[in-house]
Amino acid sequence: MQSIWSESCKFRKREVLDKDIKTDTIIIGAGMAGILIGYMLKQNGIDVILIDAAEMASGNTKNTTAKITSQHDLIYDKLISEFGEKKARQYANANELAIKKYKEIIKERKIECEFEEKSAYVYSLNEVDNIKKEVEAANKLGISAEFVESINLPFKIKGAIKFNNQAQFNPLKFLKDISSDLVIYENTRALEIKENLVITNRGNITANNIVVATHYPIMNAPGYYFMKMHQERSYVIALENADNVNGMYIDVEKNGCSFRNYKDLLLLGAIDQRTGENEKGGCYDKLRKIAKDLYPNSKEKYHWSAQDCMTIDKIPYIGKYSDKTPNIYVATGFNKWGMTSSMVSAMIISDMILDKENDFSEIFSPKRFDLSLSIGNIANDMIETAKNFIAQKIYIPSSKIEHIKNGHAGIVEYNDEKIGVYKNNDGKEFIVSTKCPHLGCQLGWNADELTWDCPCHGSRFDYKGRLIGSPATTDLIDN
Repeated sequence: MQSIWSESCKFRKREVLDKDIKTDTIIIGAGMAGILIGYMLKQNGIDVILIDAAEMASGNTKNTTAKITSQHDLIYDKLISEFGEKKARQYANANELAIKKYKEIIKERKIECEFEEKSAYVYSLNEVDNIKKEVEAANKLGISAEFVESINLPFKIKGAIKFNNQAQFNPLKFLKDISSDLVIYENTRALEIKENLVITNRGNITANNIVVATHYPIMNAPGYYFMKMHQERSYVIALENADNVNGMYIDVEKNGCSFRNYKDLLLLGAIDQRTGENEKGGCYDKLRKIAKDLYPNSKEKYHWSAQDCMTIDKIPYIGKYSDKTPNIYVATGFNKWGMTSSMVSAMIISDMILDKENDFSEIFSPKRFDLSLSIGNIANDMIETAKNFIAQKIYIPSSKIEHIKNGHAGIVEYNDEKIGVYKNNDGKEFIVSTKCPHLGCQLGWNADELTWDCPCHGSRFDYKGRLIGSPATTDLIDN
């Protein structure tokens, strides 16, 4: 599977770190957030180096739907009620400024990345009370929003909130330009962080400042982000011969559909699910059925999936990694809004490193965590995590290797060990440990993508056991 962005843009290959080095600021993770932070620091004369465990922009950045919007589901009424109008305004101002900052950089550098200003909509098929409350909250915070009763999609709605002056673009073409002057080491995996030292599989890096922009933080303590987030996957197909919807659309319901155009293609997304819970697969088939119903003359051109870090209160964690690590910074928990959140991260973290004042960092601070506001979500996350830890210890699978059909996978017991077995279409067996090296959770099979995924914290591995995504930092143990 390759996203539309991956095919449209190729990056020059970067070197692998081959020695110990020193720099002012080291950024771990060369995706949208890491590269934007590096770009802003370099623009201000800071010596900065980025490293990536794979290739730059090869992780979740290439799998986005690339909407640049301050509209993040129905969040502003919730922010006002839980955090007060002042902090809610910080969130709104930060994301509105992020849109303007993208536009400013693209115009200044004359970047050809299909940047288009579009309106963004959250629609409802059933009820509009919450939609109307969100319109009122957004306007109170200075966002240009309005209630509409019809939208340019092939079905009727009860109503929608429309945000004006939003945008969409090609994220990889944008990154190709702004990363051109940055020092980036690829295939260089961070293994451990100690005060001013980043230990990698290729050499050690000493730095005054360390930024962890790895999508999901790789350092468990301090910070304990694994207790404050989980990860979810969603799926996208790109369609030829479908409508021009002239905007960006999401359903207020969790498993509703999203829509946006890119050139002559329509990107149709849906099916949010917790990472590690797709054993039976069929997500793409469900999307294809929706596409056939809505756009019967359309033809699938691409399909891909994305993964998002979901925080307890739906606000990213951006700022100091913890009180105990004054020179280490983090940008994570973007929920499903990685483009604006990446720019917000770049503005906040670059200001912190440059010792500048920032008007909106408070609402995003990892220190803001208040148990009383989100105890229900914490309990749900901890129950899910505990369930999967227990599964690793006491679950006794009933199937055997010989019962696994070609093209399928399962967890079996073999020589008193739990193992994951995948048989390809030719019957070749690929056997790995099902114990996630991050914190020991039992992995689940993802039938749509032929991967072993962790339902606790979202680490992912291919069917050969090779690491795809953090927070784990090592491959699975082969049996």
